[in-house]
Amino acid sequence: MDTVQQLENLIKDKNITEALKILAGKYPDEVVFSTSFGQEDQVLSDIILSNKIRIKIFTLDTGRLFQETYDVLESMKIRYKEVIHIYHPDSSAVEKLMTEKGPNSFYYSIENRKECCGIRKIEPLKRALKGNKIWITGLRAEQSEHRSGMPILEWDNGNQIIKYHPLIHWSLEEVTKYLKENHVPYNILHDKGYPSIGCQPCTRAIQPGEDIRAGRWWWENSKKECGLHKLL
Repeated sequence: MDTVQQLENLIKDKNITEALKILAGKYPDEVVFSTSFGQEDQVLSDIILSNKIRIKIFTLDTGRLFQETYDVLESMKIRYKEVIHIYHPDSSAVEKLMTEKGPNSFYYSIENRKECCGIRKIEPLKRALKGNKIWITGLRAEQSEHRSGMPILEWDNGNQIIKYHPLIHWSLEEVTKYLKENHVPYNILHDKGYPSIGCQPCTRAIQPGEDIRAGRWWWENSKKECGLHKLL
């Protein structure tokens, strides 16, 4: 397995399409891209699918997503005619959580919210990443304080995988320009004040001047991360 530094040297000065092709060629069937069908993820999905790059695309269906998110998934299947792998949480764990704590336990404490994220997102993610070498994400530095210092390539010790953030230095304007110019399907909630879209009960539109992540877990006074890109 190459080190982060070796891969950085390998893709240095390459555009995103070239870099993805290099990584997919170096690790055939061991490079995956996780999408939540947000704007950034739609850019990368289009690059991967339009260029027929051999990278597995997967999503986590928590069971509590917006209908608008499912509509994007359907649009992607129709447009690109490619498989997007869907991972669901363990049904017995969801049943136990719902039976013991009810459908809204995440509103009552940070611990409860992290428990729900752990069941619905973290566990399925680990299954999706298992056996792979490179995990591609749509993270951007502008999205949060935690993400502002992320390098383009990094070692994820928790998941034992190298993460590649091709859009880390992109601006929101670059993202929306790409979507418009390439006529890429996107979530219409972005036009209604939702810059960051997760589970329906945990996401609201933001007000002018609010932080880009303010609509996620808005009832909490905590870092706006679920644990997918930061340890819980």
